[in-house]
Amino acid sequence: MKLKPLGDRIVVRRAESEEKTKGGILLPDSAKNKPQRGKVVAVGAGRMLKDGSRRPLQVKEGDTVLFTAWAGDEFEERASKDSILLMREEDVLAVVDE
Repeated sequence: MKLKPLGDRIVVRRAESEEKTKGGILLPDSAKNKPQRGKVVAVGAGRMLKDGSRRPLQVKEGDTVLFTAWAGDEFEERASKDSILLMREEDVLAVVDE
């Protein structure tokens, strides 16, 4: 699925959750925490300012970002059963420099 976010929205693919604890205990799906880290897949054109110009986004495609647990709206791709997040740039807490 090809998405093109509008305005200051971005599309993020959430990182995989941990399969087991540091002690080696396997976690069932119901016990896994959703990661608060992901990779930016697509970005919008930027926020529209009052004068009609656009402020470019600070994140770009390929960036790894950190966000809050309740950030964005989660959608599931039908074909691959992958979930993606659609969120505003302001929901991003930080860009991870890897």
